[in-house]
Amino acid sequence: MTGQRILIVDDEAPIRRLLRGALERAGYRVVEAQTARDALALVNHERPEAILLDLGLPDRDGIELIPLLKTRSTAALLVVSAREGTDEKVAALDLGADDYVTKPFDSDELLARVRAALRGRMAAQGAHGPVQAGDVTIDLARHIVTRAGAEVHLTRKEYEVLTQLALAPGRVVIHKRILDAAWPHEHDKRVEYLRSVIRQLRQKLEEDPARPAIIVNEMGIGYRLMGQ
Repeated sequence: MTGQRILIVDDEAPIRRLLRGALERAGYRVVEAQTARDALALVNHERPEAILLDLGLPDRDGIELIPLLKTRSTAALLVVSAREGTDEKVAALDLGADDYVTKPFDSDELLARVRAALRGRMAAQGAHGPVQAGDVTIDLARHIVTRAGAEVHLTRKEYEVLTQLALAPGRVVIHKRILDAAWPHEHDKRVEYLRSVIRQLRQKLEEDPARPAIIVNEMGIGYRLMGQ
């Protein structure tokens, strides 16, 4: 982790100072941009491993900037914004953001989200190993899921849904992304189908399915696998 470069894109100096302080104390190197134009220039020059993007930029809406940054960089991209609307969050994640943190934020939670996004970036580059979530281990290479060392037998649909979550441990995966992957040939992709499978997975993986700690719900958006 130490030494990885992170680009902060935010036009508010106090927020940039707060983010810089938290990130540098955690061992990251930080570069800053105040505008969308500066961000696009710095992402080419600095080649950051992660980008923290505010949506309320003075020269361009941050939502429009997400696909532009994703085409220029393989960096993990986290939106850090005061916009709380579900539609806004879904739009950002659907365009390629790895996570969405709402201002005001807790610094420890933000750092945990950054670490999760960076792990996802490594996985996308082929450094993906078994995913650990509590006492559950998901070995995607071998197609084996264990809980406390004992193999858990999943249906094909349960495994397909769990795979989408395991590919992004610690990060929210939107309903649409899971539905498109697990029900590719269904024209009527209903969230109810997904909820049913999630209930089945929780019965098999959670210590207390009524109070899930491994597969958690992001209300109206998707699900998050609480990977370690």
